[in-house]
Amino acid sequence: MEGEFPASSSSCTVQVPPEVAWLDTCQRLLPLWTSFSLSHRSAVPITISRVNQIDAARLDVEMSAMLKEQLVKVFSLMKPGMLFQYEPELDAFLEFLIWRFSIWVDKPTPGNALMNLRYRDEQRTEVRAKVRIGLEGPGLTLAQKIWYCIATVGGQYFWARLQSFSAFRRLGDSGQRSSIQRMSILLQRLEGLYKVASFSNLLLFLYTGKYRSLIERALRAGLVYGSPNMNRSVSFEYMNRQLVWNEFSEMLLLLLPLLNSSSVKNLFHPFSKDKSADSANDETVCPICQKSPTIPFVALPCRHRYCYYCLRTRCSAAPSFCCAWCNEPVTAMQRQGGPFRHRNSKQLSSQ
Repeated sequence: MEGEFPASSSSCTVQVPPEVAWLDTCQRLLPLWTSFSLSHRSAVPITISRVNQIDAARLDVEMSAMLKEQLVKVFSLMKPGMLFQYEPELDAFLEFLIWRFSIWVDKPTPGNALMNLRYRDEQRTEVRAKVRIGLEGPGLTLAQKIWYCIATVGGQYFWARLQSFSAFRRLGDSGQRSSIQRMSILLQRLEGLYKVASFSNLLLFLYTGKYRSLIERALRAGLVYGSPNMNRSVSFEYMNRQLVWNEFSEMLLLLLPLLNSSSVKNLFHPFSKDKSADSANDETVCPICQKSPTIPFVALPCRHRYCYYCLRTRCSAAPSFCCAWCNEPVTAMQRQGGPFRHRNSKQLSSQ
């Protein structure tokens, strides 16, 4: 028994692994664990700027208006008013062109492209398991594209054409049949419900930042950034110019009432008219009111002719009043053919 024990113990001896074996195993299993955790990670919460989405919608409207303006110029030589009756059809045609060359071919609309946005099918994105940066996801399906066209192009055209008929707003006012009155009331209620639903969707959009319109919410068509490293393509230079101009205009409105118009006019008068040409009109009209003086007075020492009221008010308003013709300071005034009167005398002050 004692002789066999060492042999059995040597046969059951386990080889000790090296000290760095656990490091090799950890490095080998770490990539597998990383891929496993990423495959089960949920969608990354990412917020799309609400300002970008609203600006994109506004830019689409402006683009459609620009295209419409250019198209109307083509028919400028035709009979006036002829194109007005086909305005809903023209708007629907332009909206269809924008849809055809943007959403139908999986491209963003002009406004979305400027704001670095694109449409994504949110329903299929939630089913996908692997999400990396939160901007992945397929575009709209064929059915979503068709329904988007029907809702935007067809729906807007139908409503615009319905509103173009003058009887739509006055069906219930004239003594029409009860069926027509009920239809008018039904249409008005539908319009009211649509406005309430649009307002509710706006509140939800401001709270969640998704689905800026009822059509997008019904189709589950969300907006995400097209490129994660691209900034907005809209400049604020125009807005800055508007702010500067508004401040400048407010400053002018504040300062202009404080300025003396006659002084400003006299300041620029030597650069605007020729004195030789002015001297020919000295005896005909008053240089202030541009009329023939009813009570003619002359300014001293230049002796240019004025109306008494015009000359008197200018001298009272500006102690350093200068002649409107020769820009020489007026020290006194005299009635034409009458006695001399100093401009600062008490006699003039009492008049």
